[in-house]
Amino acid sequence: MNPVQTNFEMLITQHKGIIYKVANAYCKDADERKDLVQEIIIQLWRSFPSYDQAFKVSTWMYRVALNVAISFYRRDSRRKNVTIILSDDLIEIIPDDEPSETEGQLYQLQQFISELKELDRALIILYLEEKSQKEIADILGLSESNVSTKVDRIKQKLKKRFSLTNE
Repeated sequence: MNPVQTNFEMLITQHKGIIYKVANAYCKDADERKDLVQEIIIQLWRSFPSYDQAFKVSTWMYRVALNVAISFYRRDSRRKNVTIILSDDLIEIIPDDEPSETEGQLYQLQQFISELKELDRALIILYLEEKSQKEIADILGLSESNVSTKVDRIKQKLKKRFSLTNE
């Protein structure tokens, strides 16, 4: 195995969580999610030689993964049920009995986020991952002030959705 391939495999192994979080955010179906993960890895491999080390590896990986996921999502018009997994810490397996109020709110938040436009969904995923405005701007190719404005608007939109459903 050559050194480039070894370095790439090591990066994928170290940062595979990024790939799976993005894939989970854009695909509910397990088979489609596997296809998306594979497509993300292929695109990462293709762009690996041009990776600019001035950026963090995670920034580069998020940028490629989100671009692939958005294209994948747009390309397949059959995809109707989209879900998002915010983080392993936030979402637990729901027990067989009635979900608690918090679980219900998390499910509702997932639904609201899944209805956002692709760019807004990507932005809120990164925000919920506690990425800095600079990192989000680098990943999505936006200015930091644009990120701040968009995040505020998305949060207001989500708050409004919650208030309308809880009336």
